[in-house]
Amino acid sequence: MSDFTPSSSSSGKRTGEPMPESGTPTAVLEPPVPPAPPEAPRGVQLWMHRISVFLFVLISAVAGVLLIILPWAPEWTDNYLLLAYPSLRDVISNGFFRGFCTGLGLLDIWIGFWEALHYHEQQ
Repeated sequence: MSDFTPSSSSSGKRTGEPMPESGTPTAVLEPPVPPAPPEAPRGVQLWMHRISVFLFVLISAVAGVLLIILPWAPEWTDNYLLLAYPSLRDVISNGFFRGFCTGLGLLDIWIGFWEALHYHEQQ
């Protein structure tokens, strides 16, 4: 059996079109293409990633140390910003709040160094 229609101008069909066969699917799906492995960053992109990790660790460590030390310093409650809010000054001078800030500082340091220890470059 021929896959193409005969060329005739009276039938209204174009020449060269394939004829559909009964019982066969009209569309065949191709198997999915596996994703390509990610390319390793090179050059500037690699150094930008290294610098961003370094800055994250540095900022986390500095913020953590400040959150550990500052709540226990006298400047924590004796500052110009709290003069207008005496009730807020009572809350901030509470030992629980100071301990909470110190705990956040320890957590911040831990997150920064965790990120530094688990840094790896893609190969």
